[in-house]
Amino acid sequence: MANQIVIKGTPIKVEYAASGTPTPGHLLEMASATTAKVHASAGQPAEKFFALEDELQGRAYTTAYTAATQMQCGHFRPGDVVNALIANGETIAVGDELESNGNGELRKYTTDSAGAVEYPNSLVGVSLDAVDMSDSSAADPSGRCRVRIL
Repeated sequence: MANQIVIKGTPIKVEYAASGTPTPGHLLEMASATTAKVHASAGQPAEKFFALEDELQGRAYTTAYTAATQMQCGHFRPGDVVNALIANGETIAVGDELESNGNGELRKYTTDSAGAVEYPNSLVGVSLDAVDMSDSSAADPSGRCRVRIL
């Protein structure tokens, strides 16, 4: 697994003040005109908008932002690959479609997911890795997955 969030592609990079404490790899949404927070609506439409590592400060891709600090973010395009966080309790296979878990992490999309009927555009991407987060102690220690953006 790569030690950065952008695996492939050139997302549009922007800065917003962190609302809360997002970790690089979290799916984001706008909180205001100047702030961004983790995407909080499980199974609902989401921009392909992720927190990036704070490379300008030399911080690792695993270092969370503190509230109100400037956060590096990326708007990803179809075909780009992002190193995203996967929700605890999930078992993801290569090729699984992923959607928001409502906490900045991604989960496996299923037809009975909340929002599957109401929000058909809730898909964020497709898994390029198998990840086992089924154990409550996070069986896969990285909790991350390469995701090709749809």
